Amino acid sequence: MTDQFASPELLRIVALTLEVSGAALLIATLAGVPVGALVGLLHFPGRRLVTLALYTGMGLPPVVVGLFVYLLLSRSGPAGGLGWLFTPAAMVAAQAIIAFPLVAGLTMSAVSGVERTVYQQVVALGASSWQTGWTVLREARIGVTAAIVAAFGAIISEVGAVMMVGGNIEGQTRVLTTAIVLHTRQGEFAMASALGLTLISLAFVANALLLRLQGGVRDR
Repeated sequence: MTDQFASPELLRIVALTLEVSGAALLIATLAGVPVGALVGLLHFPGRRLVTLALYTGMGLPPVVVGLFVYLLLSRSGPAGGLGWLFTPAAMVAAQAIIAFPLVAGLTMSAVSGVERTVYQQVVALGASSWQTGWTVLREARIGVTAAIVAAFGAIISEVGAVMMVGGNIEGQTRVLTTAIVLHTRQGEFAMASALGLTLISLAFVANALLLRLQGGVRDR
């Protein structure tokens, strides 16, 4: 199985996996962190409904997202003219939709958990709304980091949606999870195992990064 780790196929699959999941995570982070912070900080009519929608989205089945994106990007769909179906762009769209409520919902919880005195002290010092939000967000950075890593773990291990909209095309849309399914069905267990270990290693690195950003775990 050692030879499988150096195979050109595995390297291409890993590169595409990181490209797709990285792009989706970036989009979800840029959109989800501000939305989560605003919902966590502000009180407005419909806030409960928005919160419920975010929590519901956190548990949304990926295959449902895949179906929605497929219908959206199909020839008869409203965005069919983009020609994204069965391309990495469609996979990025699906994964970004899956990751967004996770980033936004967990960021909202982290911001809501910041002590009210922090908010009051910043306001008392004459900070603007933007400065106040940024300060509270920095106080909640551990929770925000956890939100981003949780979203990364969810999308890099997802198989249903990316297979529906990407098609698992060799050299074009085949990522780690879909490749594992394919090689397992074909009885190529050495390659499937190498892909699985690679996926676990990427998840391990992501969690190690989280611990590093959080300052590590203190020994008792």
